[in-house]
Amino acid sequence: MNKRYFAAAAVILAAAIALLWLFGNFSAEPTAFSFARADETNAIQKTVYLTFDDGPSDRITPKILDVLDKENVKATFFIIGIQAETRDYIIKREFESGHTVAVHSYTHRYSDIYSSPESLIKDIDKCNAVIKRLTGISSNVYRFPGGSYGLRDELISAVTEHGLRYVDWNASTRDAEWCAGDAESLYRSAIASAADSTNIVLLSHDSTSKTYTPEATEKIIRYYKDKGYAFGTF
Repeated sequence: MNKRYFAAAAVILAAAIALLWLFGNFSAEPTAFSFARADETNAIQKTVYLTFDDGPSDRITPKILDVLDKENVKATFFIIGIQAETRDYIIKREFESGHTVAVHSYTHRYSDIYSSPESLIKDIDKCNAVIKRLTGISSNVYRFPGGSYGLRDELISAVTEHGLRYVDWNASTRDAEWCAGDAESLYRSAIASAADSTNIVLLSHDSTSKTYTPEATEKIIRYYKDKGYAFGTF
């Protein structure tokens, strides 16, 4: 009787430990959607960092720039080099308007970029060469395609040792998801995911298919202006 009791208790205890480990690890793990490794440079002033990935595009990026000009707000554009090659006028407009032009990748092909630290750095340098050609300066700001979470340590170390600081995000419009809705949906996703944090690094995209991102961006800017936030760049 005692043996059966202790055996059953041992099974229950083991199951409880397993569940605690599972849920403890699940809840403790950050995701690319829920965290940012941006410098917390302003602990007093609430700040929003608007960031746009995967551009430039002829269709969407100019509309976003129009919104930013209208609202007198600066943003950070993480560009894809191969797309910038034939859209130099957009990159020059971003730079001349006071926005940050930063490295996202040259090709955005994960299988090539993440095959080795050497391939990653080669891709970064190729993108940065485009930025320097179009703006006159290189960028020391980088965003990993897909975000840094879950990447091998050697890839992250390669970036920092190359003199770059990388930026993830802690809020998103979710405009790149298959279920992304209209401008109102993107706006609500941004506000809900940010949860009025002190420093908000907001992920959006300015690639061709992101039809509703410019309108959502205007709504987001006005919301945070009303909340007393400043807007920063990296």
